[in-house]
Amino acid sequence: MEIKIIDEKEFLVILEGRLDTTTAPNLEKALSEYKLDKDLVFDFKNLQYISSAGLRLLLSYKKKVSQNNLKEIVRNPNDVVMEVFHVTGFENILTIE
Repeated sequence: MEIKIIDEKEFLVILEGRLDTTTAPNLEKALSEYKLDKDLVFDFKNLQYISSAGLRLLLSYKKKVSQNNLKEIVRNPNDVVMEVFHVTGFENILTIE
């Protein structure tokens, strides 16, 4: 998985590839290097797949940013990722644009 992080007016995380058991720890490590003091936006335009490990990470960070009255937003999920969100109920938990 390729991770690109842009820290400007929002905290933008652009992912490419698969967010799964193997790659979720890499993303968590990359995110831990930043202070989350603005809205956290994940761009999933090029994310091909998300597993339960990726869902856990999203939920964990949603809780972290919510504690600081910030938002977590998922942008541009493809049909495969949206199906996972639908089946798991995450479409009702996450803010998806």
